[in-house]
Amino acid sequence: MPGAIDEHVDGSGLPEQPAASPGAVRDDRIARLRLIRTPTVGPITYAQLLLRFGTAAAALEAIPDLARRGGGKPPPIASRAVVEAEVAAVEAAGARYLFLGLPGYPAPLAAVAGAPPVLIVRGTRALADRPVVGMVGARNASATACRFARGLAAELGERGIAVASGLARGIDTAAHQGSLDSGTIGVIAGGIDIAYPPENAELQAEIAARGLLIAEQPPGIEPRARHFPYRNRIIAGLAQAVVVIEAAPRSGSLITARYAGDYGREVLAVPGSPLDQRAQGCNQLIRDGATLVQNADDVIEALRPIDPRATLGEPGIGGYGGPRVVADAQDADRRAVGDLLGPSPVPVDEIVRLSGRAPAIVQTVLLELELAGRLERHAGGQVSLA
Repeated sequence: MPGAIDEHVDGSGLPEQPAASPGAVRDDRIARLRLIRTPTVGPITYAQLLLRFGTAAAALEAIPDLARRGGGKPPPIASRAVVEAEVAAVEAAGARYLFLGLPGYPAPLAAVAGAPPVLIVRGTRALADRPVVGMVGARNASATACRFARGLAAELGERGIAVASGLARGIDTAAHQGSLDSGTIGVIAGGIDIAYPPENAELQAEIAARGLLIAEQPPGIEPRARHFPYRNRIIAGLAQAVVVIEAAPRSGSLITARYAGDYGREVLAVPGSPLDQRAQGCNQLIRDGATLVQNADDVIEALRPIDPRATLGEPGIGGYGGPRVVADAQDADRRAVGDLLGPSPVPVDEIVRLSGRAPAIVQTVLLELELAGRLERHAGGQVSLA
């Protein structure tokens, strides 16, 4: 039986590198995981390293030199033993990996900038190939809103649409309950073996058995505050549209809606009473141009196929459409780029413009700085000194 990491065929029946031997396939997956689990290697850096060096093994060998060029110490590269232990934990949880750039990884998510380099999944992977609608909202949602979410999710499911949500209390729970029989996707903030919130442990197990459960974090990781925006971007990246049902003005649901807008997805919102703070976020979205939703027909009408070009990626690694990082930077280039960086985030395009350097040179310097632990990346293609 193939394990969580060395399958030759993914859940959709697509062959993975048929010419490669099982040992070579496994070694490549292990190298990818070592790269992903290395500190200072984020999703964008991961994509750039693969574009530049071709394989994860070659990228691992290059990291120490690149970090020294960035003026820092090489990061501690994840060992094979540590990664093998993770693989064993994934297998013990009844889960498996989907790697960015390899068959089986959800195409719409693969096309977005900063897509997770690896997903850990349990259940029916093919659900991600259906039209997907994300459904998010308040944790302290009203009974009326929860009933509406359950009914909307059930009707969308009857029409062949998978519903994705984050297994939080309130609207997320109602959305999963309504779509459990027809196809639901639960995206969790912690490890695939961690039930959060605890009262949803049974629901999470049901989703793993009858739907699709997705995690980005390794097994055993308890969810932290910083993990929830990561989860939200996955929901938005999987979906053709995101429906918000009750959300406060500064809520995680609005973060998901913002990701959806950035990714070119449809943003829909259910209106509510202006006297209810839980409706203020939705009403604000509608005022700012989101589609008003009252029933499943409104959602269906708003759905449009994702442009096929958007699912191809560039060149299939995390939607990274920047220049291939193939140019070596000189000390003068590093000074020119470094002088433009500070503690406040600045768009990479602005650094290119002000430095007068080619985009590939700027990306090389930023890559070196990030591997050295001196650069932090932010949403919207912005960077700052760490």
